[in-house]
Amino acid sequence: MPSSQKKSQPSFEKTLAELETLVEQLESGELELADSLDKFKRGIELSKQCRAMLDQAQQTIDDVMASDAPPDSADEQSAET
Repeated sequence: MPSSQKKSQPSFEKTLAELETLVEQLESGELELADSLDKFKRGIELSKQCRAMLDQAQQTIDDVMASDAPPDSADEQSAET
């Protein structure tokens, strides 16, 4: 990921911290309905961002593991025949 994208997109940890703060505010029951709805919408956006970052991290892990994995025994057997 280019450094310009890293600067424009907050880190997973910052995004999660903001989401946790919103959840605490919503759970307090002290917000007015309009504020609650706005914070709920923002929370959904943050949740989607976190999920996308986790999915990207999982894909990176899968790619690294696949490139480091030894060939399957089935592949070796088909090469021998």
